[in-house]
Amino acid sequence: MKNYDVIILGAGASGLMCAGNIGKKKSIAIFDGNEKVAKKLKISGGGKCNITNVSVTLDNFDGDRELVKNVFKKFNKESLLRYLQRNRIDLELRKGRYYFCKNSSDDIINVLKKDAEHAELFLDHKILSLTKENELFVLTTQKGQYQAEKVVVATGGKSFATLGASDIGLEIAKNFGIEIKEFAPALVGLTLQKEQFWMKELSGLSCFVDVKVADKIISEEMLFAHKGISGPAVLSASLYWERGEISIDFLPNQDIKNLAQGKKLLSSVIPLPKRLSKALLSALKIQDKECYKLTRQDREKLINIHNYTFAPAGNFGFTKAEVSKGGIVAQELNYKTLESKKINNLYFIGEVVDVTGELGGYNFQWAFSSGYVCARAI
Repeated sequence: MKNYDVIILGAGASGLMCAGNIGKKKSIAIFDGNEKVAKKLKISGGGKCNITNVSVTLDNFDGDRELVKNVFKKFNKESLLRYLQRNRIDLELRKGRYYFCKNSSDDIINVLKKDAEHAELFLDHKILSLTKENELFVLTTQKGQYQAEKVVVATGGKSFATLGASDIGLEIAKNFGIEIKEFAPALVGLTLQKEQFWMKELSGLSCFVDVKVADKIISEEMLFAHKGISGPAVLSASLYWERGEISIDFLPNQDIKNLAQGKKLLSSVIPLPKRLSKALLSALKIQDKECYKLTRQDREKLINIHNYTFAPAGNFGFTKAEVSKGGIVAQELNYKTLESKKINNLYFIGEVVDVTGELGGYNFQWAFSSGYVCARAI
């Protein structure tokens, strides 16, 4: 049975970042069930990968704030940008907020592979189990058994099953008695109750909105889809939605009371696509007529354009989710090293940890940061 100093489970963003920063004095092996490394990184952002964001704060993450704070103290957005700059990766800024690879996500994948080239890479090795015997971990894959003094679990979440995603990381944790929160789809579209089916008729339309969920307000584009509602605003809102109501402000930068004046038809003065204006008025049970003819009752109902409140039926599921929320409960980990408090020399990084970012590069930032912090600890 071959023996290593460190075995890393998962050759995604966090696993490769970790391997590349451990240093060449240790023997390292990386195992992944896919035939290529970083498949999720490869396809993200239309093949250009939204790596990070202009503004990265604790408020952009659903997870233990102290854990995220400690990790970002050691490797934050500026650290990542310096790393990319040192490696001559050209970035482009979209919407003044989102950092993408200018050419292709292959640029960053190639750098990660080069940094980790001292590690032995075992691809197409489905991970079956991990045990610990006499202070050494024993990894079993469908192709054999391997030993290591330290193991880093970077197996990701359950979304993108077509890319080999699974919950093996949670199974490993449970077998060691480590508390986990089961994965759930996140950054995913929301399905609708019958009363909101009018939105399905608008499939393909989009508009800028404020979505209010729990104590969060997400300002971004919303897309009407065949299954329900989607787009950046809804995807980020889905991270915080469990069950219950959300509220949409369809005119976040306008005041409907000021707009609904004069002789024009109401649907004409609402600065939204005409189909949406008409459908929204119908949903609010307001007749589309000249603004000056609106009754006081009509005007009171109009306020709901800024506060259209309803309870989604559910979400589009793992097949459409960008990421999984849930994972290893933060309190199970050393906040400075990401090592398990219960099992010495066992580490968890990336999406398998119960830290999930909003849409906009936050989850790759977490993957790179947690991978680096774990590597330096090892």
